[in-house]
Amino acid sequence: MTGTQGIKTVLHPVTDLEKAKKVYAALLGTEPMADSPYYVGFEAEGQQIGLVPNSDATSPVTYWHVADIEGKLAEVTAAGAEVKEKPHDVGQGRLVATFTDPDGNVLGLIEDPA
Repeated sequence: MTGTQGIKTVLHPVTDLEKAKKVYAALLGTEPMADSPYYVGFEAEGQQIGLVPNSDATSPVTYWHVADIEGKLAEVTAAGAEVKEKPHDVGQGRLVATFTDPDGNVLGLIEDPA
């Protein structure tokens, strides 16, 4: 078994990006570091907090950072998880995937390029 680098990214589905952006800026005490129509991202104390409009998610998704996304996905599926979204590149070599635990909770994995 391999470990993780911890939860460093949490993505929140939102219906009104502009309204949500104001609330999260007030909560985190900072302006977004990324601000586009499809994603608004904040950095707070080493964590990435993202706002995602038009998502099919119904609750926030925590992303565990790992060194080997394929290996970790194999470990969790062998333990009973189900792949929801296979690893794919979201830009600049960053790979993301999601899976569900036995109760249907969605969890994410992120592998950053070395």
